[in-house]
Amino acid sequence: MSLIKTYVTPDSPVEEQPAIGLIGMGAMGNMYARYLSMAGWKKIYICDLPSKYESLKTQYEGVPGIHVLKDGHLVSRVSDWIMYSVEAEYIDRVVAQYGPSTKVGAIVAGQTSVKAPEKAAFEKYLPEDVEIVSCHSLHGPTVSPVGQPLVLIQHRAKDESLRLVEQILRSFGSRYVYLSYDDHDIVTANTQAVTHAAFLSMGTAWHSSLSYPWEHGLYVGGIETVKVNIMLRIYSNKWHVYAGLAILNPSARVQIDQFARSTTEIFKLMLASDAAGLRARIYDARRIVFRDAPAADAHAHGRSPILLSEDVLDRFSLGNKPSGALSPASRQSAPPNSHLSLLAMVDCWARLGIQPFEHLDLAATPIFRLWIGVAEYLFRSEARLDAAIHAALYETTHRSDDLEFVVGARGWSQCISFGNFELYKERFLHTSAFFESRFEEATKVGSAMIQALMDSSTDVEKKLSP
Repeated sequence: MSLIKTYVTPDSPVEEQPAIGLIGMGAMGNMYARYLSMAGWKKIYICDLPSKYESLKTQYEGVPGIHVLKDGHLVSRVSDWIMYSVEAEYIDRVVAQYGPSTKVGAIVAGQTSVKAPEKAAFEKYLPEDVEIVSCHSLHGPTVSPVGQPLVLIQHRAKDESLRLVEQILRSFGSRYVYLSYDDHDIVTANTQAVTHAAFLSMGTAWHSSLSYPWEHGLYVGGIETVKVNIMLRIYSNKWHVYAGLAILNPSARVQIDQFARSTTEIFKLMLASDAAGLRARIYDARRIVFRDAPAADAHAHGRSPILLSEDVLDRFSLGNKPSGALSPASRQSAPPNSHLSLLAMVDCWARLGIQPFEHLDLAATPIFRLWIGVAEYLFRSEARLDAAIHAALYETTHRSDDLEFVVGARGWSQCISFGNFELYKERFLHTSAFFESRFEEATKVGSAMIQALMDSSTDVEKKLSP
């Protein structure tokens, strides 16, 4: 690697540029190839399964800088920086196959969402004369990488090699976050495990009820808009994106199990009409996670509340509604909701001692940022939180959906505890098929909602800057 200058750019002469290798051309591999090509890098070598060689050649014919090779051996032999973009379940097998062919002095990375299996595979199969600077873009392939966190892990590498990787990826416009392998898995579990479990359980609940939640007027506007759009966004993605994190990350398993317990125990308090017990438990969780601070207190600490206004969120609703934003009267006409998923999520964080705001600026995914924003919106307002508790105890309109949510949360927890990828895949695809007809619209609407949140956050940061 000493022959590659750390300050190299896409405008440097071709002979001075690093050879970039991508092994695995799924959604994220394709995203990386696209952005690296648009940046102007001239030597990008990619491969997928040998059976996909011809179709990959057709797909990338004429794309500047991209050269399709038959397999990972060929990519590994010529590349100065190599990224494995394969499912965590298969990383050991793929690195065992192609790792020994890695070019002397090359830098190797992985795009897996769970780093423990990747670390083990790299240390086991990569030659000693190979360096390791791994990475992980904390967003999906349909989200713009600009401003999003991009984790870099300098595991076995010189500082100069880290600088080179930074240069290669600089065109993404992402914000670098520097972590160790172990810290990465803890942070991703804290920011994603319960979030994914909540939305997987929502989808399962609505599927079990055989209802599209936005069509019967109960989940339209405000908080409900976020719930529906993100649930659809998750189920429109590849199942393995979530399976790897849930099954292979030990911290995630613990959190998902606690989320199921929190959901069940809160629902039992609801059924028992134990107003004092439910209020004490929810307000105890509020004290631990939000420090009993009202919404206005966030401004005092230099941070604006995350969630967009309900009027803005109403623009992204999938349900039938009057033209323009929902009026306060029409929003209030919907039956009160217990927001069991939010109550259980905050209770789960409190029981495990997780402080989600510590990870918000460090490595928050767009979905986590939205979801914690919804939780903050509910819990920092005593009026809204008391209304949710009252609805949980005395309003039965959502009770059947709450029951299905409890069953869904326990089912997902049990599925993950088995550690069986095929069972996870079957559960995921079964519900995914139910909502498939709305994925295209939900993806567009969800992306617009996330972008609006990012734009709003940027505007707030400018106002708060001295």
